[in-house]
Amino acid sequence: MFVRLIRRGAFGLLVSLIFFYAVFPFYWAIVSSLRTGQALFSTDLVPHSFDVRNYVAVFAEQPFGLNILNSLLVAGTTVLLSLALAVPACYALGRIAFRGRVPLLFAFLGVSMFLGLYNRLLGLSLCYLLVTLPLTVWVLTAFMRDLPREIEEAALVDGASPLLLVWRILLPLMAPAIMATGLLAFIAAWNEFLFALTFTISSETRTVPVAIALISGATGYELPWGNVMAASVTVTLPLVVLVLIFQRRIVAGLTVGAIKT
Repeated sequence: MFVRLIRRGAFGLLVSLIFFYAVFPFYWAIVSSLRTGQALFSTDLVPHSFDVRNYVAVFAEQPFGLNILNSLLVAGTTVLLSLALAVPACYALGRIAFRGRVPLLFAFLGVSMFLGLYNRLLGLSLCYLLVTLPLTVWVLTAFMRDLPREIEEAALVDGASPLLLVWRILLPLMAPAIMATGLLAFIAAWNEFLFALTFTISSETRTVPVAIALISGATGYELPWGNVMAASVTVTLPLVVLVLIFQRRIVAGLTVGAIKT
């Protein structure tokens, strides 16, 4: 009994340390975003006052609202395109044996790099498919292989076409995996920096990671940490809320399909 209590206490302590390690940076970003001037360099864990001028400055000094909208459009388009391509692809890869399926997939991915959509949100979304499409295809393919074949065989016997089979039968069964991979693809597109920095040149087409990186002070040399923290909290909080809301579906989708090969 005593050993069991020690184990539970040690496990609880370990979980608490991991939670503190994961959450404290975000908490400190929130606290810092509510400070201005010399208060930014204070080490107090609990702020004595709250100042929202950093949040006002982020939206007033640059088109940050437009940058957030750009990120939403790019990430949302990326997720829709990834899932629209990944669902039929995972059915083909998981159920149909044919020659050249892997080279065909990589050839399709290569085409998206030469569409000439520089400094456009759609071009950025297509570039992000290079990152999100392999993830969504392989996770959904693993999930597809785990589904019983008797379901689709019964649908085919009843006269269902392959498109109807995927849309009406398999798609509802794959909802947890689709939601999990869709959210992971959204997070990847939302946080991506290198492609966004390379393929956008105007403030009207920049996404939030690039907008935060380009925040500078009035002289161009002094970095306003309060504004940076306010912008970081603004773009991170929606992701935290989404993960907290859909965490059960994320875990269910990944554990059912992603661990199988």
